Amino acid sequence: MMPRFRSLLAGVLALSGLAHAETLKIAYSDWPGWIAWEIGIQKGWFKEEGVDVKFEWFDYVPSMDAYVAGKVDAVCMTNGDALVTGATGKPSVGILINDFSNGNDMIVAAPGVKTMKDLKGKKVGIEEGFVEHLLLLTGLEKNGLKPEDVTIVNTPTNETPQVLASKAVDAIGAWQPNSGQALKALPGSKPVFTSADAPGIIYDLLYVSAESLEKNKEDWAKVVKVWYKIAAYIRDEDNLDDALKILSARVNLKPEEYEPFFKGTYILTLDEALKRWEKADGLGSVYGSTKNVNAFNLKYKVYKDSQDPEKYLSPALTKALKK
Repeated sequence: MMPRFRSLLAGVLALSGLAHAETLKIAYSDWPGWIAWEIGIQKGWFKEEGVDVKFEWFDYVPSMDAYVAGKVDAVCMTNGDALVTGATGKPSVGILINDFSNGNDMIVAAPGVKTMKDLKGKKVGIEEGFVEHLLLLTGLEKNGLKPEDVTIVNTPTNETPQVLASKAVDAIGAWQPNSGQALKALPGSKPVFTSADAPGIIYDLLYVSAESLEKNKEDWAKVVKVWYKIAAYIRDEDNLDDALKILSARVNLKPEEYEPFFKGTYILTLDEALKRWEKADGLGSVYGSTKNVNAFNLKYKVYKDSQDPEKYLSPALTKALKK
C-alpha cells in the first residue's frame, strides 16, 4: 500500500501546486532596469506568485556567455546584443521590455568640445560594433555630420574613462557607470549626446531560450507578472527611497550616488510597454529599434547574416496581462 499512497500523495501535491517545479535560472547584471529585479526578490513576490526563480549575478558579457553555454535559462540583454548572441551563439526570445536607456549611455567630450558638431575632425574613443558606436553615429547624423567626419579609436568601454582623462581622444562613448566615471576623470568634460536624445535606440529586455519558454510558459508568465508589479512599485514616487536603497545596495553604492543612474533609465509600466510592443518602424517600437540595430550590425560586420527581429521578440505574455 505504501507505493500506492505515495503516488496518490504526489498527485495531490501536483494538483495543489505544491509539487516541486523546475527552477528558472536568470542571469542579470549591473544595469538599473535589471537590478530592479532585486525588489521582487527581496519582497518575496516570486514566492507569492508561486514561481521558483533563481537570479544569478554576472558581469554583463559573462552573463551572455553563461546563457550561450546553457548555464541559465534566460539573460537580461539589450535588443542589439540579443541579435549578436543569436547570430553567433544561441538565439533567444525577448518576453518583456524592462526599460529603454534614457541618458545613461553617453558621448562624453573633453573641455572645449561643446556640441556634437565640434567633434568634426576629432578623435572619439568607442568600442567598435557595440551600442555606443551606434549612439555616436546617431548623434553625428542628427547634427548633420557623417561617420567619416570623426576618427574612431577602438577602445574597450571599461577603459574609456582613462583614455579620455589621458587626452588621447577628444570624446568617448560609454554607458553607466563608465560614462559617469569618465565625467569624473576629466574635470570640465560634459555629455554632448546621450540616449535621452534618441529614446528607444537601446531597449533592455529579458530574453529566454525557446526551449525553456515552451516548456515553462506558465512560470515565465508569472515572472512577467511580477516584473510589472516591480515596475509599478518603482514608478510610484512614494516608493523611490525604498527602491533606491534596494538597487544601490546591490552594487555597494549609497542611494544618493545611485540616483543619477536610476534616472537615466526609463522603466516602462505595463501600458507603456504595450505601446512599445506595437510593430512599427522607428525607435518608438522595439521592433523598429531592433531593425535599426540589425542594419548597424550588418554594416559594421558584427555578424554576416541579417537577423529577423520578429524571431527575437514575443509580446504574448505581456499582452496577456492587459487582457
